[in-house]
Formats: sequence, C-alpha cells, structure tokens
Amino acid sequence: MGILYQVPDAKTWAFMAFVLLALMAFNEFSRSTKWGGILMFIVAPIVLTIFVWPTTAAAGNEYGTGTWFNWVKTYSCLAGCVGFMAIRYIPGLVEKKWALAFPPLILALNIFEACIRDFQVYGFGLFDGGVVDNLWTISGPWNIMNGIAGLLNIIVICGWCGIFISKDKTKDMMYPDMIWAYVIAYDLWNFAYTYNCISDHSVYCGMILLLSCTIPAFFIKKGCWLQHRAQTLALWIMFIMTVPQFADRIAPVPTTHNPTVFFVVSFLALAANLGLAIYQFNIIRKKKLNPFKDEVYKETKVYQDVIAENK
Repeated sequence: MGILYQVPDAKTWAFMAFVLLALMAFNEFSRSTKWGGILMFIVAPIVLTIFVWPTTAAAGNEYGTGTWFNWVKTYSCLAGCVGFMAIRYIPGLVEKKWALAFPPLILALNIFEACIRDFQVYGFGLFDGGVVDNLWTISGPWNIMNGIAGLLNIIVICGWCGIFISKDKTKDMMYPDMIWAYVIAYDLWNFAYTYNCISDHSVYCGMILLLSCTIPAFFIKKGCWLQHRAQTLALWIMFIMTVPQFADRIAPVPTTHNPTVFFVVSFLALAANLGLAIYQFNIIRKKKLNPFKDEVYKETKVYQDVIAENK
C-alpha cells in the first residue's frame, strides 16, 4: 500500500481489520431482525443527535466532521436505511411502484452529493495541496474526471422495478438487476471520491467501508448490495460523527499525497463507468428496453441465480 497510503505500523493494520470486521458484523446484526435495524438506524441516531453529535460534530471542529456535507450525508444515509426497512417490513409496500423508486433515488442523491463535493474541491484551486475544513486535499483534473464518473454512475442505475423481498427470514431487499458490474464501477468511483476529497481518511471511509459491503454482496447475501451499502455507510458515519478523532489521532493512515496517484485512481473510475454506460446503453438499444421500467440484465446468470435463491 506504499503507492496509495503510508501505513505506519502493525497496530494500524489491526485497527483497519477490526473496522472491517465490525462493520460487517453490525451490518449482519441490523439486517438479521427488524428490531436490530430499528435499534441501529432509528433509536441510536435519535440518542446521538440529541446528546452527542452537537458536541462531537460541531461546526468548525478540528476533525472536519462539522461540515454541511457530513451532516447531510449522515441523515440521507439514515433515511435510506429506514426507507429500505419500510419496504422490507411493511406488507404490500414492495408492490407499489412509487416505493420501488425510493432506493435508486436515495442512491442517486448520495452519489450526486459526492459529485458536487468533487467539483467543489477543484474550485478551491489548491493545485499544490492545502487544508479545507481541517482536512488536507489537493485540487486537480482528477476532481473533474471523477465528478463525471459519478454522474455516469447515476445514469446507469437501472432495473428498480424488479426489486423484491427475499423469501427467507431476513426479508432482505433484493435488487437483482444491480449486478457485479455496477458494484465494481460504483466502488471505483466512490473510492476515487474519498481519495480526492477526504484523502487522509479514505482508507477507512473508502477502501475499508467499500469492502465491508462488497464482501457480503459477493459472498454472504448476494443480490442486495444496495442494502449492504446503505447500512455499512450509515454505521461508519455514525461512528465517525461520534468518535471524530479516530482517523486523525487514534489510527491515522495518510495518503502519499502523490498527484499522479490521484490522477490514476480517478482515471480508472471514469474508464470503468464510461465503459459500463456504453455497454448498458448498447444492450438497451439492441433489445429496445425502457431503462425506467425494464430490467437490463435479466438474461445473465448472476441475475437468475438471485431470483432462484430468493423468490
């Protein structure tokens, strides 16, 4: 990791592994029962909002958690988790087309928020690096490249009319048309966003956090990546809003601050999302599909496996 990060010692590697396992464990706890989800994403945030975050995430604090972006991101993620639980547990809601539009809309909103931040960082004009909101960052063409990659990632969201609830006791929100190709493109974009805009925190809020939802999506419960993503993101943001010194003081992992690496990371994100957009639009054109109604990947094995196992 010497190219991307400067990991100081074995203790920090242990912290990174612990964060990954903790996020995955709490994600499993919160999805396994309705009450686990209510505790983690309704009760806990209310308590923290009243008694903790006004202090730990106060405006202008030295850790950068008091910005508008962090507060908006926190509640938009929590809204996603609560909305997904409503679809999962309220009888008949999953059959309403307007309800099925909520998951892609909240995902698109979260991506768009991040795109705005990438463009904003470019606008800071810190082409030799600098500190904004107590976080080091560097402006460059990578911000524009990755902002465009994020917009493409919004455009290729498809197939939400096929969302359904799994037949097992966990009642997961299955999204079979959001196959591995989208997950990888999203991961590359989101990692580049965190690397660009929250550089010295990005090993946790980028790499580790993305692994915490991608691993379950590939190996634990396939077909519900968006649910995994919303829950692990909300868990991480709640933690960092509560313990803002973690990434700066307790277990810091700074980037190498190498402009070439910033460029390469964002270039890969842009290439992946542009490639997926071209591929997907080609399918839509050939099959004469309606991307606002039809599922694009119904003929793929990964889609059919999700249907066979959960419907």
